[in-house]
This record gives sequence, C-alpha cells and structure tokens, in this order.
Amino acid sequence: MPALPDWVLRRETFAAVIVAGLAAAIGAALYFSQATTLTIAVAPRDGTEPALIKAYADALEAGRENIRLKILSFDDVRESAAALQDSRADLAVVRPDVLLPKNGLTLAILRDQAMLIVSPDASGITAFPKLAGKRLGIAAHRSADFWLLKNILGYYDLKLDAQEGLPSSAAVPANTVRLVAIDGSDAATAIRDKRIDAFVSIIAASAPKARALVDSVRGLSRTGKLDLVDVQDSDAVIERFPRLQAVTVPAGLFGGRPKLPADDVKTVGASYRLMARTSLSRAVAADVTQHLFELRTAAAEETDAAEYVQAPAYDTTVAATSARIPIHPGAIDYFEREQHGFVERYGDTLYLLAALAGGLASALAWLRQRLASLRRERLDEVTDRLLEITDEARSLRDPDAIAALSVEIDKLAIEVVRDIRRRELDARTLSAVSIAIETARATVADCRVVAGETAMPTAS
Repeated sequence: MPALPDWVLRRETFAAVIVAGLAAAIGAALYFSQATTLTIAVAPRDGTEPALIKAYADALEAGRENIRLKILSFDDVRESAAALQDSRADLAVVRPDVLLPKNGLTLAILRDQAMLIVSPDASGITAFPKLAGKRLGIAAHRSADFWLLKNILGYYDLKLDAQEGLPSSAAVPANTVRLVAIDGSDAATAIRDKRIDAFVSIIAASAPKARALVDSVRGLSRTGKLDLVDVQDSDAVIERFPRLQAVTVPAGLFGGRPKLPADDVKTVGASYRLMARTSLSRAVAADVTQHLFELRTAAAEETDAAEYVQAPAYDTTVAATSARIPIHPGAIDYFEREQHGFVERYGDTLYLLAALAGGLASALAWLRQRLASLRRERLDEVTDRLLEITDEARSLRDPDAIAALSVEIDKLAIEVVRDIRRRELDARTLSAVSIAIETARATVADCRVVAGETAMPTAS
C-alpha cells in the first residue's frame, strides 16, 4: 500500500482545517450582521417626500441601524412607482391613484391628502354639482392632481376646462368647471377680484399650508365663515375609483369662532405611500417599517413631513392582506408586534450551519480514525516487509542484492522514525517494529559476511 503524503498526517493539517471552519463561521456571522442596503425611488421633486426620505436615510446611518437607503430621485410619482414595478428599486414613494405597482405592498402612509375646495360663504358652493359654470383656482398644478379632479368632476357629469390664457370675464359653459392656475398665497385676492369663484388644494387637511389657505379665504367674509365642498357620495365615488380614499375633515379642525368647519365634512383624497416590492423579506420589511416610526422624531427635526407619517388602517390581518391596496406582511408583523427575533429569522440557516458543523466534526473524527488506521496498516506492512527481507537475505549470495536489501531496511527504518515523530506509538507496536528492524539488519550483515567469504576463493 502506498504511503500517504507527509502533510496529510501532520497535526498542523487538522489545525488548519479547524481554523478554516472557524473562519467560515465568522464570515457567516459577519454576513448576517452587516447592514442591508435598499434602493428607494422618491418623487415628486417639488413635494415633501424627498426631504422626508433624506431625513430618514440620515437617521438610519446616524443610528447605525441594520438598514441603509440608496435614494433614486424622480420628477413624478408615476416614475417612482414604475421604478418599483420594474425592479429598479426595493422601495418607492407611490401614489396609488396615479400608478399602483403590480409588485408593490404598503409599509406606511407618508401623507394623506384631502381635496379641499374652499370659497366664501356667500358663494354657496357647498357641493360638487354647484361648481358647474364656475372658475376653480389651483396652485401646484401636478398631473396627478389634475386627473384626480377630472375624475371626480366626471362622476358628477361635469367637464374640466384647463384652457389657459382666457380672460377672467370669459363665460364658463354650464356643465364645465374652468381650472385657473394661480399662486396659493393669492387665493383670497383672486376670489375677491372675481378671477376665481373657489380654490382647490389637494393637501393634508391638518398641514400648515391648508390652515393658511383657509384663514386667507375666511378673511373675505364678515362673519368669519366659508364654504367647504362636501362629497356626500364619497363612498360611491370610492367604489368607482377604488385607489382613492374617503377623507373626513373633522369639525373644528381649523378652529375659530365660530368653529370651522361647523360639522364633519366628507371629501375624497389620495395618499402618498411607502411601498415595498412583494419579494422583499418579511424581516427586512418589518425593520424598515419599525425604523420609519421609531426614527420619526429624529426626522421631524429636519422636516415637518415626518409628523404626518402613519400606519395604514385595517381591522384584521386578513383585511390588511386582501385590501385593494394590500399591506406588506412584514409591516403587519411590526404593527401587531409579531416581529421575528434573530433565531426565528435565521433559524433555518443556523440549523443548517449547525448540521454542517456537526457533519464536519464527524467527518474530521472519521478521517482522523481512518488515518490512524492507515498508519497502523502501514506499520504492519513495514514489519511484514522486514520479516520478508530477513527470509530473502538468507538465500542470497549476490553482494549487490544484499546491499539493496540493506538500503531498503534503512528506508523502512526512516519511515518508522518519521511516523514515531508524528504520533506516539504503543510500546508493543514499537517493540515489534524495533525487533524486526534489528533482526533484518543482523541477518543482512551475516549474509554479507557469508557472501564475502564465498567470493574470496573464487577471486584467488
């Protein structure tokens, strides 16, 4: 049987294998503990969301959290939603009524918007049908807001006329609402100058800009009152346009004496949502949602937009996952305090690593036993060969053949010495090998003398 390579039998080899295993385990631990970087698509550039997401990303980095954000900026929410749908982003700011990604699930609502249409109380514009033939002022003329307004007016069989450049005195058809672009701060002035009859803003009802708008228009009335358009058919409107949402402006939201509004006002609106791709793991989605709410105070120091972040409303888990705009299971885990711990998250991986470690330990133990067995077999082969040499030498008279046996004995002896240095042999085995070596050497020496005596007469 051929001898094993010297390096295989060394203790250093086993130590190297153990060190390699430990290094692999440490590498796996470092891999699981490093921060996860997610790409987030953010829009619109002129909205409040970019500042909010930037503050959130900075807070994540400052807190050395396990999530990091890579921000992709877009001009329009349609583009940010498309980035999520095309898998160019893991997260995105989405407005569902503009484009709802097929692979998107909600983590949180960044901003709820209500469609507020305000006018002086003398105008009598309290419902959508009464907007017929009126001029409606609008400030931030985003395409998303335009289509929302157009859809709602269409529900009431009203057309939206967005033609620009017409004189303010131009007549408005009876079944039409003319949209007039003006600066939000000029709303009260435009109403007073008869350039518009009412002003529309799609905005968070509790936002400072909404309160400023209401205060400016209310200042036109001697009684301190104004009219807010009420959408009594809001439930039916939502059925028609399911990606919108019903919004109630609570009585007294804008304060004042008398309080404004005097009663709850129903309207419709849209929401800016933080959505994640469906394939994002529950654990990562839960972490993103948790950090978003836990770091809201830190983000609020940078932007007021953080104050409006809220959890999507739902009654049951089934309702949340089967809603028209479903919630990500990872976000539900956070909301219901069912987040998985480290062992639960990586339990399968840890079990696999433990199984592999156990298998490796068993393999190493088997290999060690097998190598020890091979070494014993080799010593047995060496001993048997030494006994064979002893028998062969007695029948030889050729000096060269006897010399070759002497060289082979030396090589076998060196092999035994090296094996003794690698491991401790039992006394019985060592004694047997030593006797075999000495016997073989003595026999070869005697045979060499005999062969020399035999050759001398021949030479003379």
